[in-house]
Amino acid sequence: MKRVTIIMLAAALALTLGAMACKKAEKPTAAGTAVAGTIQVKGSDTLLMLSQRWAEDFMKANAKAIVQVSGGGSGAGITALIDGTTDICNASRPMKDEEKAKAGEKNVQPLEFKVALDGIAVIVNPANPVNELTLAQLKDIYMGKTLDWKAVGGAGGKVMCYGRQSSSGTYAYFKEKVLGKTKGPDSKEVENAYRADIQELTGTSLLCDAVAKDKMGIAYVGVGYAQKRNDVKIIALKKDDKTPGVTPDLTTVTDGSYPLARYLFNYTNGVPTGVTKAFIAYELSPAAQKVCEELEYVPLPEEVRAAELAKLK
Repeated sequence: MKRVTIIMLAAALALTLGAMACKKAEKPTAAGTAVAGTIQVKGSDTLLMLSQRWAEDFMKANAKAIVQVSGGGSGAGITALIDGTTDICNASRPMKDEEKAKAGEKNVQPLEFKVALDGIAVIVNPANPVNELTLAQLKDIYMGKTLDWKAVGGAGGKVMCYGRQSSSGTYAYFKEKVLGKTKGPDSKEVENAYRADIQELTGTSLLCDAVAKDKMGIAYVGVGYAQKRNDVKIIALKKDDKTPGVTPDLTTVTDGSYPLARYLFNYTNGVPTGVTKAFIAYELSPAAQKVCEELEYVPLPEEVRAAELAKLK
């Protein structure tokens, strides 16, 4: 009888220790309690490199979670969110009013999260002697008013412009911030257009590749991509003739002294739950924000990070 009792006590103890071991294995991670499930993340090519790294780190901490990341541009990501084919939309620009209206028609309630900051780097071939441009000079180049490098201090030769396709958030941001608007004959403002011969490419890496091979080339890309390459040159930008040129880095993007700085966003359909919530919480964690610096993006200011985390509660 005593032997049976001892065996039963030993079995109970083993079960208790086993349960404790399971709980220990599921200890909280940077994203919170370990989670399981699969989510889709689609959209901005600017965010692609950072988002892929975040997904890798998150899945290491959450072995039963799968985060599938793809690009295609901010517009494509927003469309996917509206159509219900992605859990998270990556975007390098805010959603437009017409996109929010389409979302409402399909009972989708977009919730915006700022996840990082980025500088739009203007790049040229390293053989190009031009090291800085004013915003006005950059505008004239991309609108087709300046066609030769000699007009802006270069060695001469036709300027070959490269840019993103219209579904890209970077395309829209650059068009708004650099090309701007002009008053028409009826005094109404109209958006200025890119030059007719611009070469539109489908991804940031392709833009870098093009400029690396073209001594007359110029392009605009997320600084995180350009900083990692030695076959393109980032030039300084000047707000006007009287101000010094500024290049994009952690300090100039955060303090706004670099003229082409912006937030990068996630959008979800309403307040996220499960793996989606855990992944966004991880993106906003100190560990994930440190990855921003490693990849040449800019981490969120602490007060902004706290405000975005509060949206998850």
